[in-house]
Amino acid sequence: MKPDRRVLLLTGASRGIGHATVKRFSDAGWRIITCSREEVPPECKRDPNWSHHITADLGETADLDRFVAEAKEHIGGTLHALVNNAGVSPKSPTRERLGTLNGDLEDWHRVFHLNFFVPLMLSRAFAAELARGKGAVVNITSIAGHVVHPFAGSAYATSKAALSALTREMAHDFAKLGVRVNAVAPGEIETAMLSPETTTLLPRIPLHRFGVPADVAGTVFFLCSDDAAYVTATEISVNGGQHIY
Repeated sequence: MKPDRRVLLLTGASRGIGHATVKRFSDAGWRIITCSREEVPPECKRDPNWSHHITADLGETADLDRFVAEAKEHIGGTLHALVNNAGVSPKSPTRERLGTLNGDLEDWHRVFHLNFFVPLMLSRAFAAELARGKGAVVNITSIAGHVVHPFAGSAYATSKAALSALTREMAHDFAKLGVRVNAVAPGEIETAMLSPETTTLLPRIPLHRFGVPADVAGTVFFLCSDDAAYVTATEISVNGGQHIY
């Protein structure tokens, strides 16, 4: 293993945006350490750059602590990119949108813990490694954090809005460590989280198509690359122009 290879740590890696992001960094030769609640597909484990995967539920304190300890062992002291991609969006069994007047408050606590507090906790836990690598943090937010979304619930939307604000605050504080902090806000991306009803939103997307995970992965990679060396405290919308309506 070459000691000068850049190292990525990414949560929520088993599918969708996380999986595509791993592929983008792997194509560029990065060494990759990942985490998700599920095991990754066998074909992904054959990727020589995907050096280690940790199966853990970051919503559970014991799993979170174990993940941090195990990841630190495999990072080797220097980290160049942390991508906080893991998240949760509760759904109603009746497909009703979970707004502020319905839904279980325990779900709100669970959503905010994973979508907001875990990115903060992980960024703090790996701050020293990121500082040694003059690295970058990318938080995955959402278009739902900026507009009332017809399908995304209020707990999810407000947790992502809070993560956008956290990105700005972290960028200010982590700058003294030489670490950049940015966010990527996806719109309607073809993943398992997409509702069948989402097709009704196509007229509101100027590019007249849904995004694919690779669209987001490329933006994440840019923010972690030298091309973005003077970019921090920025949130990039990846939504085909949907945010202009």
